[in-house]
Amino acid sequence: VVIVDDDAAVRAALEFTLELEGFDVVSCSSGEALLLRDLPNRNACLLVDERLPGITGLDALNQLRNRDVKLPAILMTSHPSASVRATAKAAGVPILEKPLLGDALTVAIRNALFG
Repeated sequence: VVIVDDDAAVRAALEFTLELEGFDVVSCSSGEALLLRDLPNRNACLLVDERLPGITGLDALNQLRNRDVKLPAILMTSHPSASVRATAKAAGVPILEKPLLGDALTVAIRNALFG
């Protein structure tokens, strides 16, 4: 799982939780850092915050798609606007709303990875 979130505490909590669930985890603090990362071709999921400094999560995902990166992705955000919902839907990216409650995160990642 590749986590992209600008909040270091959130990144650390997500890393800890997902590693406990058995996932291999790497993280980035911005959309730009994600775009510079050497990503695997398969068997990975992008977990991207929408509200990032610099480019947004959706913008980063769109740039990756334009580079033919087809990894499944999940967009995390709180109170997504109608525009964000529509753009995410058009891109085929599910939205996971913050706060992340219960097992919603691991269920969403397993669904993205294993269908």
